Amino acid sequence: MHPWPRNRGRGRSLRRRAFVTERVAILISGSGSNMVSLVQSMTGDHPARPVLVLANSETAGGLAKARALGVETAVVDHRRFAGDRAAFEDALHARLTKSGPDILCLAGFMRILTEGFTRCWDGRMLNIHPSLLPKYRGLNTHARAIEAGDGEAGCTVHEVTAALDDGPILGQARVPVRPGDTPDELAARVLVQEHALYPAVLRRFSAGDRTPVFLP
Repeated sequence: MHPWPRNRGRGRSLRRRAFVTERVAILISGSGSNMVSLVQSMTGDHPARPVLVLANSETAGGLAKARALGVETAVVDHRRFAGDRAAFEDALHARLTKSGPDILCLAGFMRILTEGFTRCWDGRMLNIHPSLLPKYRGLNTHARAIEAGDGEAGCTVHEVTAALDDGPILGQARVPVRPGDTPDELAARVLVQEHALYPAVLRRFSAGDRTPVFLP
């Protein structure tokens, strides 16, 4: 369905030499707060640098933030493709290829990607999800944790596969669920941990280390 070549793949990072800098593209749909934390972390001796922030909507607030941080931006609006996922992903892949990233980071990118797309980036695409996977794949994770009476919640960074919110876990951070918590209150505390966890995982992953990061 998608006549794309497989991306250069995981070998480059896993055999990374000291002078190699990994190129990172970040995909967003909204305000881009996780994107900002990732971009701001990629300085100094970090083994990666941001080369593109791509949104699926021109109204994504994170685009202006990325430009303010000096990162190139692009938009591939899914609405232009009238539900044709293959055509959307063709355009997405073409724009990403233009910037030549080694790693893709999904940071609040609210489109489900097909197996054809994920296979091209096998072992090179990360996502952050606001639950302690494998619990609560999908949406409304904080409300579901509260309704279940869980004592803790959190976030997970994982490699992206064709299955929704699946793939090898690369890091998790936990927060307590407090008595009387609302989903918004819990989400705000989890978000603080997301901003710490995702950069920590990306730094390790970019150096070719897939050992999971666990924050208290």
